[in-house]
Amino acid sequence: MATSTTETEPDARAPRPGSGRGPWGTSRAVFWGSVAVVAAVSGFTILFPDTANDVIGAVQTNVVSAFGWYYVALVAGFVAFAIWLGVGRWGDITLGRDDDEPEYPLGSWFAMLFATGMGIGLVFWGVAEPLSHYADPKPGVTGTPEQLAQQAMSQTYLHWGLSAWAIYVVVGLSIAYTVHRKGRPVSIRWALEPLLGDRVRGRLGDAVDVTAVVGTVFGVATSLGLGVLQITAGLDHTGIATNSTTLQVVLIVAITAVATLSVISGLDKGLKWLSNINVSMAGVLLVLVLVLGPTLFLLREFVQSIGTYLAQVVPLMFNVSAYAGAEGEAWQASWTTFYWGWWISWSPFVGVFIARISRGRTVRQFVGGVLLVPTIVCFLWFSVLGGSALHRELFGQGGLVGPDGEVVPENALFDLLAGLPGGAVLSIGAIILVALFFITSADSGALVVSMLAAGGDPHPRTPLRVVWAALGGVLAIALLLAGGLTALQTAAILIALPFSVVMIGMVVSTSRSLHAEHTAFLRAERRQLRAQIDEQVSRQLSRQVDRRADRRFDERLGRWRRSRERPGK
Repeated sequence: MATSTTETEPDARAPRPGSGRGPWGTSRAVFWGSVAVVAAVSGFTILFPDTANDVIGAVQTNVVSAFGWYYVALVAGFVAFAIWLGVGRWGDITLGRDDDEPEYPLGSWFAMLFATGMGIGLVFWGVAEPLSHYADPKPGVTGTPEQLAQQAMSQTYLHWGLSAWAIYVVVGLSIAYTVHRKGRPVSIRWALEPLLGDRVRGRLGDAVDVTAVVGTVFGVATSLGLGVLQITAGLDHTGIATNSTTLQVVLIVAITAVATLSVISGLDKGLKWLSNINVSMAGVLLVLVLVLGPTLFLLREFVQSIGTYLAQVVPLMFNVSAYAGAEGEAWQASWTTFYWGWWISWSPFVGVFIARISRGRTVRQFVGGVLLVPTIVCFLWFSVLGGSALHRELFGQGGLVGPDGEVVPENALFDLLAGLPGGAVLSIGAIILVALFFITSADSGALVVSMLAAGGDPHPRTPLRVVWAALGGVLAIALLLAGGLTALQTAAILIALPFSVVMIGMVVSTSRSLHAEHTAFLRAERRQLRAQIDEQVSRQLSRQVDRRADRRFDERLGRWRRSRERPGK
């Protein structure tokens, strides 16, 4: 399908970016509403950590019990929707004007979306998750150690593959189309305009944006907490420093300060450079582990695990452990349902950021770039790091799984690297990599929250971004001191429940918008075709009239000549 030419100018009735009356050009309702929710939840968690853990944990248990099936079915639907968009008739529509070129080179675009979407999580879980599924398999999964290892990789692929990135496609594409094609502000609410109409300009739209801001703040703060736990574990593992709460606080302050400097430098410098460095360092670590480890086994395992995943992806995607009883329900809550809620709660952050950097891409390029390429990279990452750990447990000296089958996530990576040649150097490199991903998450999170709080301004004021970056660090420190990271993580998952309804609205709105544009394109194409036909018919009729006139003239001329040739004339 050729691209349509129905892109519109920004709606004059839409608020201009940065036209809010709050501090630094923010939207008053979104800014203060978000601050109030974050302050209330974090304050309650800090002042009453035990009560907060009990309350939020109980709510989480009820949500998982009642809505676990809902999360699983919803994410499966998102995968189908993303694939449909990528291969469908709308794939050639440009996210911008028809003649717009991509704003960022392909390499930088991949680096930024990948570093933002999965950064710290990949480093944190790269070794730990396959080991965990191997040491403590999903209820109902049995077999030899080799079969358990293969199933562990398939389960890990499910959590980090198409399903995770399809969630980001739904949010990112909806916002990118709304912002770049329709000229709306960079805000979640405007993606729902085809469904809600003018109501997105009022309190309902404010509530949608507040939900997105709160989910983003909690998600980033939790990511910072997980990152600093792994950094301090690495420092302790290498003997550089002893793991302590004081060290964790100092690291959060230092890394948040560096993230603030990146915020000040802007998107095209600090964040772009950091993302490129992150991906490059991760690639170096991946190659070194591949070369120094069981190389041929890892390459074979990568190919084999992709085939196993593709053969099992549909049953795995719809599996809710319905026949595994309470044990299966507990496992589902700890892993698959947890991940789906986690990705959904992060989708406003990642989706807005990916949309912001994707101007000029087509729908097909967007879906292919966000869905397929990061999925393959994630598979390779887990095959090399997780595969190395499984190979060591199956065929090597072991030691990565505790006597009671326990796997400590923040230590697993460093335990693996210690067994490789140059393990100390690799561990230091991994610590630096986690710190850089830490900075990238804080920077990009501050950018997204600032855009939402500023009413959709794609270039929020620097002081606002600095404030949000600092608040993220302060929140992580306070909750770390209060022992509330678990409660914060749970709260972020709970945010996924209301936002999942927003995502369903995004699916409907995006479908309506693309269908309307395609219909307009077909109408324009039919009008052009009719005009061409009318022009051809007119030319043919004109030629016929000319030929008839020529024949009449020839006949008259012939009669006149014959009359001149008669005798007596």
